Amino acid sequence: MASPLLYCLAAAALAIGALVPTSEAWRPTATTPPLPVLPIPSAAQLKWQRREVIMFFHFGMNTFTGSEWGTGTEDPSLFRPAALDAAQWVGAARAAGASLAILVAKHHDGFCLWPSAYMDHSVRASPWRAGRGDVVREFVRAARAGGVDAGLYLSPWDRHDARYGKEVAYSEYYEAQLHELLTGYGSVSEIWFDGAKGKNATNMTYHFQEWFQTVKQLQRSINIFSDDGPDVRWVGDEKGFAGTTCWSTVNRSMITIGEAGIEKYVRDQSVSSSVNGAVHRLVDYAHACAIAVSCQQGDPRGQDWVPPECDLSIRPGWFWHKNETAKPLSQLLEIYYNSVGRNCVLLLNAPPNSTGLVEDADVARLREFGSAVATIFGTNLAAGSAARASSERGGGLAARNVLDGRDDTYWAPTAEDGRRNGYWIELRRPPGSAGRPFNVVRIQEHVALGQRVERHAVYVDGAPVANGTTVGHKRLHRLPRAVAGGTVRVWIAARRGPPLLSAVGLHHDPFVEADSL
Repeated sequence: MASPLLYCLAAAALAIGALVPTSEAWRPTATTPPLPVLPIPSAAQLKWQRREVIMFFHFGMNTFTGSEWGTGTEDPSLFRPAALDAAQWVGAARAAGASLAILVAKHHDGFCLWPSAYMDHSVRASPWRAGRGDVVREFVRAARAGGVDAGLYLSPWDRHDARYGKEVAYSEYYEAQLHELLTGYGSVSEIWFDGAKGKNATNMTYHFQEWFQTVKQLQRSINIFSDDGPDVRWVGDEKGFAGTTCWSTVNRSMITIGEAGIEKYVRDQSVSSSVNGAVHRLVDYAHACAIAVSCQQGDPRGQDWVPPECDLSIRPGWFWHKNETAKPLSQLLEIYYNSVGRNCVLLLNAPPNSTGLVEDADVARLREFGSAVATIFGTNLAAGSAARASSERGGGLAARNVLDGRDDTYWAPTAEDGRRNGYWIELRRPPGSAGRPFNVVRIQEHVALGQRVERHAVYVDGAPVANGTTVGHKRLHRLPRAVAGGTVRVWIAARRGPPLLSAVGLHHDPFVEADSL
């Protein structure tokens, strides 16, 4: 006779079996995402791209001498900002909509805004805070308190330090200062390596690779900016405009940091041949022209993900000058459309004055700019639309995902669709919204899985209203006039893989109507 214990165990097994679904009772419902198209961004690069607008603060010895590039011979006693308030700077950044602010810790004149242990030409030698001040510390503390991430700029070109020109000695000095800044001030989100130096500057080789690896060792999630990254690249001008074609990909091995480095990369892509003809190599010239007319465009065949940053100053100069004023709102909005709206991050400089404050008029302009961007993009006139597409990969990757306002969802067509005639996605606006005019079209790729779109066009009720090449994180089209249509279709060509769109938006820009486009 079986024991009561065996009866209990058998009953428990039957109960558990009834609860566990069999293969016939359960089927997977999720759709697998497509493979990425390499290269793809790191998590830190994705976070940086989604910031869209960040701030620069050029402040230092040049603020007190009226220069842009100091000589390195300036007397530290000139540095005496009577009312320096880094919290006011951070407030200005927040007013512009920025979540990251970068301080120039040392410019080309070599004056250090922190009391470096390796250099006496610093705030320690100035009368400010009786020689006990530290602008970098005040800045990062204010940023942290204001909910803004901090970044730092450290100029490799140094017109003061006697070691400059002595390759090893100066490189060790520069690396020591990197250690000070990246270990003494908490988390730093971006560090700037400027390749600029004067034509008559002492010639020396910078140890960028050693410096870059040191930076990554000290701060694992930091983004490094230079002409060739490794994380963020220069767009190639200081006007704030990216190319109408703008890839986040380049081949870093072909770029030299410094003057004309990226331009040389562009020329080298176009045509290469030997002098004697024994070995001849002709790179497809039409391809090179299409992808790299200038250093603004990137390279669709690039092996490295290094998205561009557009830097410019709200004023004519990078440093504060008494007689200069801020750019008008209309110009700042044009810059926004041609930087953020062309797959870039906009780095906008607002130089504090000689008292240590950002001018009230500049703060007001930054607030006006931030408010204008929020006004334009705060309402999506595509909301409530019905979305359909040339195909859908599966339920979780449906066309409707472009309307949910999330970065982590997207529409994916089938791999077979669109190879010959392109892909499309269409929004049918609800009856109540079809009459509301829009003059801005926003398209965004899910770049976490790579950049894919090569060409696109926008149609409203069957009529073409905009077209372009790349999309990337964000592409903005300002239309010549507002339109009020019921159906909006985006057509896409993508040979690198099926396009993945995370958003399609329609907006009304009231500030553009008085301007000529």
